[in-house]
Amino acid sequence: MLTLFRWLLRLTVAMILLLVTGTVLIWYFAIRSLPDYDAGYEMAGLSAPVEIVRSTENVPHIFGQSDEDVFFALGVTHAQDRLFQMTVLRRAAQGRLSEIYGSSAFALDDLARRLGLYDRAAASVEAQDPEALAALEAYSAGINEWIRQVNEGAMGKGAPEFFLFPDQIAYWQPADSLAILKLLAASSSRSIEEEVLRARLSLAWPEHGPELQSPDGTARPSYSSLFPGARLGIPQSRRTPGHPMDLRGFLRPGMGLGANGFAAASERTAANGSLLANDLQAPLTVPSLYYLVRLELSTGGAIGATIPGIPVLWSGRNQHLAWGLTPAAVDDADIYMEEVKPGASDSYRGVSGWTQFQTERTLIRIMDGQNQTITLRETENGPLVPLIDPGLQDVTPYGHVASLRWTGLSRQDRTISALIGLMRSGDRASAMGAMAQTVAPAMTVTLADSGGVQQFTAGAVPQRAAEHPTGGGMPAPGWLPEARWTGIAQAADLAPGTPSGQDMTIATEEARDGTRYKRLSYLLEDREIHSRDSFIATQLDVVSPAARALLPLVGANLWFSGEPAAAGTPERQRQDALNLLAEWDGEMSEHLPEPLIYAAWMRELQKRLIQDELGPLADDITQLRPAFIDAVFRNRNGAARWCNIIQSAPDEDCTTIARQALDRAILDLTDRFGPQVTSWRWGDLHQARHDHPALGRISGLGWVMNLTQSVSGGEFTLARSGLLGGGDNPYEAVSGAAYRGVYDLADPDSSVFIISTGQSGHPFSRHYDDLAELWRRGEYIGMSLDPDLARAAAVGVTELIPAK
Repeated sequence: MLTLFRWLLRLTVAMILLLVTGTVLIWYFAIRSLPDYDAGYEMAGLSAPVEIVRSTENVPHIFGQSDEDVFFALGVTHAQDRLFQMTVLRRAAQGRLSEIYGSSAFALDDLARRLGLYDRAAASVEAQDPEALAALEAYSAGINEWIRQVNEGAMGKGAPEFFLFPDQIAYWQPADSLAILKLLAASSSRSIEEEVLRARLSLAWPEHGPELQSPDGTARPSYSSLFPGARLGIPQSRRTPGHPMDLRGFLRPGMGLGANGFAAASERTAANGSLLANDLQAPLTVPSLYYLVRLELSTGGAIGATIPGIPVLWSGRNQHLAWGLTPAAVDDADIYMEEVKPGASDSYRGVSGWTQFQTERTLIRIMDGQNQTITLRETENGPLVPLIDPGLQDVTPYGHVASLRWTGLSRQDRTISALIGLMRSGDRASAMGAMAQTVAPAMTVTLADSGGVQQFTAGAVPQRAAEHPTGGGMPAPGWLPEARWTGIAQAADLAPGTPSGQDMTIATEEARDGTRYKRLSYLLEDREIHSRDSFIATQLDVVSPAARALLPLVGANLWFSGEPAAAGTPERQRQDALNLLAEWDGEMSEHLPEPLIYAAWMRELQKRLIQDELGPLADDITQLRPAFIDAVFRNRNGAARWCNIIQSAPDEDCTTIARQALDRAILDLTDRFGPQVTSWRWGDLHQARHDHPALGRISGLGWVMNLTQSVSGGEFTLARSGLLGGGDNPYEAVSGAAYRGVYDLADPDSSVFIISTGQSGHPFSRHYDDLAELWRRGEYIGMSLDPDLARAAAVGVTELIPAK
């Protein structure tokens, strides 16, 4: 017995020693990948020394003697802080995520290969202007020199993630940056999701289903009339609610990125200088999609937000010009249903008859799984994309396959030349000229200089015939000539934008009649004179115009319900909730109970309105649609019909449905937080989860890699935080303003900036999350173009020296 005890003791001690040794080794190798910001490096490819001064917040200020050297150093800084993120973005665009994530990423790889993002990006390299091509090549050389330094200096593979994932770091090419830009363009578009949902609604309830998406009563043919015999069958939920962790590569086609941009000319500002504000909304990941940087170019200093992997400032300012970008509400893509020839799967019906698919086979390698060979097929309209939307199979008729035409499939895409030209521009006129080259994504560009402000849309816009069978609103028969695009125009030619004399300009990614656009317009026009602080307050506004519009309408017959009910009863809870909402101004503060009651009520209400008419299809519709609820409760075009439950004998009215929805919402919240209504808090459920797309779900690592914060705001506030919409916590914030900037041209160095996490992607760096709490509180950091100010508080100065 004593011998057994001794052996057990020895084994326990050995296991503890192995665990400690393993932990120390992991820490040692991981910590070696932290870059030394005070080091000097000899690097091939430089023409002269470059200085990288890193401010207190780890924002690199890059000083070089040529633009090529500055872009080279930008590649070095991106690789120092975000190398793993860059390689994952590149893999997502290439369709090679399965090589590190396994079979769970196969669907994303399948789609990226069918879209041909990388091949089309590679074809577009030679279309760039000489300045952009030189910048791309220098940027790639800088990344590759840092990879070489990491390999030769045994610097921990460049990032700790590379110890856990079998990733061989291939050298960077200019096509890699263009491919990530195409992935971003695909992620910006919502067209496909909207087309597919509209078709599914038409099949579920041909007469009135599309009202959910178009409550204005826009007339379109029923989907079954376009494809006789098309049936939704037994609708099944195609969406498994999940976190943006499902992105795997930080971006996913069809995501629908957002932004706000607004500006005021000097005559509308307190300091007599133009103001511009821009926030870029993206999935809340860690690290953030964006990275702050300052570049000293031959045209002067430029400072703002970049995306690691792409050498451009998406939003920022230089000495004379400020700019902001917003995804434009452009229908840039169409789905076509292609009829396959019976008995000959290699042919489809074209305009001129049966036509053979263009076919190519490609291999997707899968870590720890069976490699998959897929067949890529392309039609006259574009590539076949069966997995582009989870609901697409519901609307694909028997004997048909779905193809895609999208502006981003261009092989002569000069968008990156446009963006590089934008940040070199010294005034609005030159900026507009540079952005005329834009293809995808289509963007609303907001500009400000000493002469005023201007706004215009840049990008390719499909032209459709008046007799187009769906107007681009639903999938169309691919063989009909009238369904084909008649051409592609430049957005600026179709709508030149605001006139140069405009003193205020506004942009969001939603239509002009959207709730956030109206709120933004109200806040800007409500003041005659603006300041930097008023622009910051507008950017951080958390009042929900949707709540202000819906609550008086939905609760019109519920506010007064007789004598107070007995304490502790459901009726008393309802009265308490209604009393709170009656005095509420719509502020979606994390510290208040009203936003939580409102959000839960509207969620249950919409579910009850659509569940019986749409069946399981309703499970896919997780985002609130205020315009639809407004139309129902105003009985616009008879929309109150949605309030009647088909399966029940009595005819329910909207007041009854509203009361039942509120009771159900209160019951759910009571189960979560107890019966005291006034003790509930929006922030208890409305939390922003910044998850690491690679390590966030690995047991034991998630608590180190991920960030969770309670936040204010909601889906329809200017400080937007998109809700998950499903799962155990449908109120979780999964997207938001990953970057915010406010640029004051009266005092440029008082301009302010913030990203949602920190500059470094390394979890052992103090700059991994040092900006996250500032972002949560609505605070910013300053970034100056004054070299002396940058050096005064530097946390490190890196010297890059040309190799001998």
